[in-house]
Parts: sequence; structure tokens; C-alpha cells
Amino acid sequence: MPPAKFLAFDFGAESGRTLLGILDKDRIRLEEIHRFPNTQLNVSGHIHWDVSYLFGELKKGLTCAAQQGHRKLSGLGVDTWGVDFGLVGKDDRILGNPYAYRDRRTEGMMEKAFRLMSKKEFYSLTGIQFMQFNSVFQLLSMLETEGHLGDNIATLLFMPDLFNFLLTGKKCSEYTIASTSQLLNAKTRGWEPEIFEKLGLPLRIMAEIIPPGTLVGRLKPDIVRETNVFSVDVVAPACHDTASAVAAVPAQSGRWAYLSSGTWSLLGVEVDEPVIDEHSRINNFTNEGGVDGKIRFLRNTMGLWLLQRCLKSWELMGDALEYDELAGLALEAQPFKSVVDPDDHTFLNPPDMPAAIRKFCRKTGQPAPIKKGEFVRCILESLALKYRFLLDKINAICSDPVEVLHIVGGGSQNEVLNQFSSDATGLPVIAGPVEAAAVGNVMVQAISKDVLSGIEEGRKMVSRSFPLKNYEPEDQERWDDIYGRVKGMFS
Repeated sequence: MPPAKFLAFDFGAESGRTLLGILDKDRIRLEEIHRFPNTQLNVSGHIHWDVSYLFGELKKGLTCAAQQGHRKLSGLGVDTWGVDFGLVGKDDRILGNPYAYRDRRTEGMMEKAFRLMSKKEFYSLTGIQFMQFNSVFQLLSMLETEGHLGDNIATLLFMPDLFNFLLTGKKCSEYTIASTSQLLNAKTRGWEPEIFEKLGLPLRIMAEIIPPGTLVGRLKPDIVRETNVFSVDVVAPACHDTASAVAAVPAQSGRWAYLSSGTWSLLGVEVDEPVIDEHSRINNFTNEGGVDGKIRFLRNTMGLWLLQRCLKSWELMGDALEYDELAGLALEAQPFKSVVDPDDHTFLNPPDMPAAIRKFCRKTGQPAPIKKGEFVRCILESLALKYRFLLDKINAICSDPVEVLHIVGGGSQNEVLNQFSSDATGLPVIAGPVEAAAVGNVMVQAISKDVLSGIEEGRKMVSRSFPLKNYEPEDQERWDDIYGRVKGMFS
């Protein structure tokens, strides 16, 4: 039987990529076909995604696949970041560029929403972590600023659903991406009418929800002609990139937690049913959709964004650094000079991240970093200590204590952070695969096409196919001491 080939389009907030997944015998092999930057547009003081550019790069990925000899595919699938969406008019035209979640238009929207529906009621229905950029608050901001969500709007489509629509002409919302919106009932797994009614939002614009692994439709004939690939099925994988990444966690046994490490850090466990109680609400944990009927019980915490923005600030000052220089700088710096809460609101999108970090340190009575290595070490140590804080909360809420931490995604290449994470949590860490979202995307497509029997077989194949690196905790007494002193600043 010839190898099965699946194309995965993995869009992140910083970059996008087209990867070819080849399943041959008992291995998955990834080949990079196309990679491109994802740059936000600043238009009239608001931040948008350039959907025309991104769709053009998607088609370029198809063209590159054809040019590299991969015209015949078993399927293709798209995954992206969560919460953001585009609006489609009654004439099937996209109504402007989608807003980006870091746009400031949602400031104050949570408080407005809680005057219409209590925070406790919100959480009891959705089980979703409160963040000001969630889709529900984006919609409310449109209602507040425009006075209405116009009659010309036919359908709301989340980012991967929007690309699926452009590829096939079919409108639907895949479950894992829909679950990030805070508009879904966590238990029924359908849109929650009470939220729409109390906030005055139009339920009519929401698309039908489909499970991961659903065939959306065939690639449009005009795109087939333009890109020179053969006609192919477009499959909705786990369209939320984190759901795809978690699907690819190479866990074999025991009680494990996952950390999808990148611009954001998403740390949690898989459970069979939503965990919605007072403890999970107070600690702001989320219940997002997963693959194979699972729920991803997790906290979304700031990740390498702090480091990315420091690098950007230094670059603007004419002192650009490469990522491979950062490890040496961090290890040369003084340990535990200062610790920040990565989720402090001042770090969401400051114009100058190093200045924001210095300000936080001064506010909390700590020496502020000066040298670049001090900033890098502060960020990496703070992230690792925050992971310890969140794992402690998970162990308190869920019955079985976590025994091992799997780190997947681009951040799994940061060996210093991986070791710090093991040191801070006291857990063995297994790092890899790096392109976890694309691997999970390919896996779900393969399951939908009966190339794989299910998620268990897929995870076993991942563990055989990609290099994994193990870390064991070191210097635990010192990390325990530091954690005891700083955990009070974390929220």
C-alpha cells in the first residue's frame, strides 16, 4: 500500500507553515513545504489579521506541494489560534479583515458582560477561562461600538472555519475551535442560547458545529486549477492548534500533563467530562474541546511572548539577537534575581516589554533586570515557577496527581526552559515533538480516513517517529524555597 500523504496548514500568531505528513508503515514523517510570517495590520488604531494575504500563502503552500511532486493528497486540514473570527455577508463575501485578539477594543467588555450575566453563571455554563479577548467579549465590543451587529452579517466563522469556507464554500464551526469562544455550553457542546439572549448577541449568525475529523467538502475547482493539485478532501482536524498539539502528545501511560509551549503556554490534563466547580472557577481554569470526546482542562498562561517582545524591542534599538544566543545569556545571569507573574495585565501588549518587566519588578520590591541575560533568565524562571503554580492547582482540583509533564510545540526546543520546568515542578519532563500542532492535524485527518485506528495508535506512532528529550529535576530544594517565597504573586 503506498504511503498516505496529508497536508497540514498550521497558522500561528507569529508565523504560518504548510507541512506534509507522510504515514508509511509505522512512522509519521513531516516535510516542510512552505513557511511564512504572520504579521498583524494596524489600521486606524486597531489590530487586524490580513486574511487575503494568509489565504494567498495557504494557496502558495498548495502550489509548492504540487511543484514538489505531491499533487495527489489523501486530505488537507487547517488549524489556527483560538477566539478570533471573520464575518461573512449574505453574498458570501468576507466583511473586512478579522480583528486580532490583542486589539484593545475589548477592554472593559468583561465588566459590561457581567452586568448582564453574572460571572458565576457564565462559568457554570461554559467552563471557560475568563480572558478579555474571548470571542464573546469581542462580539460584545462590536455591539457596544456599532450599536448592532448588522443585518448584512450572515455567518460568524472562526479563523480555521473561515479558511475552510474559502477552500470549499462550506460554512461550519469545528468543535475544538468553537469551544474557545466562551459561547459554547461545555456539557451539551452546543451554542448556549442564554448567553446570546442576555448579552443581546444574534444566535442566527453562528454556524453548525461539527466534530474534529469531519469531512468539510472538496477543494474548490478554481483552487485546484490555480494550484495544480488534484481534487482533494478538506478535513476539519482539531482546528484549534492547541487541540491538535495535545492530540500529538506521545503519552503512553500514567497520569500526565501537557504543556503546549509557544507564544502562549497552555498547561493542563485530558479529562472525560468538563470540570466545572467552585475551585476551577476561582482558579480560572478552562474546559476546551479535545479529540476523541475528551476535554482539555487547562489554564492559558502567557508564554514566550514576553521573550519575543523583548527581542523585538532590542532589535528596534539596533541590537538584534538570535534565539540560540539566549540560552548562554540566561545561564550566565544571576539565578532568581527577580521573578514576574507572566499573566500580569501589563504584559499583554506593552509597547516596550523590557520596560514593563522593570516596572513590575520595581513595583514588587525586586531588583529590576539590566542586562539582556538577566531579562531572559527572569522570563524563563518565572514561566517555570508559574507552571509549578498551575500544576499545584490541577493536582488540588483533579483526583490523580500528575506524574510526568509533556512539553510540545516550538517552545519544546528551549532546553533551558525545559530544564527549569522540570526543576520547578519536580517532575520528569519529556520534550517533543516540535511541530506538534501539525502532527496532530495530520493524525486526525489520518483517523478520519481510516489510515489510523484512533488516537492511541497515533500517539504510539508519534513516540516512534520524532526525537524526544528527557529532563529530570535538579536542585529541587532551592527551587522549592524560591517558589515558597514568590507563589503569592501569581494569580
